[in-house]
Amino acid sequence: MAGIPSCFSSDNDDSAAVTRSGQSVVTSVYRTKIKDQWRFITVTWCRDLLLHVFTISMAPETESECSFKIEFKPWRFWKKQGSKVFHLNGKELCVFWDLREAKFSNAIEPESEYYVAVVYNGEIVLNLGNMKKEAIRKTGCWPSSTEPVLVTRKEHLFGRTTFVTRFKFQDKGSFNEIFIDCRNRDTPEMEIQINGTKVILVKNLQWKFRGNQTIVLNKSRIEVYWDVHDWLFGRGLRHGLFIFRPTESSAAENSAIAAAYGAPEFSVLLYAWKME
Repeated sequence: MAGIPSCFSSDNDDSAAVTRSGQSVVTSVYRTKIKDQWRFITVTWCRDLLLHVFTISMAPETESECSFKIEFKPWRFWKKQGSKVFHLNGKELCVFWDLREAKFSNAIEPESEYYVAVVYNGEIVLNLGNMKKEAIRKTGCWPSSTEPVLVTRKEHLFGRTTFVTRFKFQDKGSFNEIFIDCRNRDTPEMEIQINGTKVILVKNLQWKFRGNQTIVLNKSRIEVYWDVHDWLFGRGLRHGLFIFRPTESSAAENSAIAAAYGAPEFSVLLYAWKME
């Protein structure tokens, strides 16, 4: 079995920040085309017992980073609909959002009834949520001819022995429920379920704490990697790393696509933080 791909094996700064905050976090990175250049836009949702926090940012190669932050605090009024203007290459870059009726369904990020749109030079370069037509009406702009691509999704979860989340393996696909159970009976075991179906069972986890396995979901092949060494041998708050990577095309084809667009193939990274 192969281990965790080296490009994902270390994320110390991000993990340290999550440990300090104690928040569940979802970060999605989209590749967009702005002024004939590929730019990466990062969207982050955080949640703890008291509030949701939404952050969107873009870090061009030469300009300073564009970012803003909205906090959803239940004990006071907060602006669930609005817009913000930045300047990029002498032109306005506008972010519009409407989260008034957003449905979270106990998730970190909303699943429906919202939009977040990024507009540059009269085009919508990124349009998130299921209210895309409303975003077009509100902004008065049409989507760019080059569709944005979801490159990476990263999520931090907290639990004791079980971890549950929902996400899409494709940006336009349906939500899938991921259930991870790490139990310690006679020997440690780990089970991964997708939509209620057991897809991976690892026995003798103390010897197989790193590995990978290919599964099939809706006729698509997905490579699953795991590294739970720190669960078994670490101390204090510690995380296991799980990577879900669709492999519909060959590795050579994926590499060619990545080289052409300047981005890696799509992957979902789950950091499952185990609390005593």
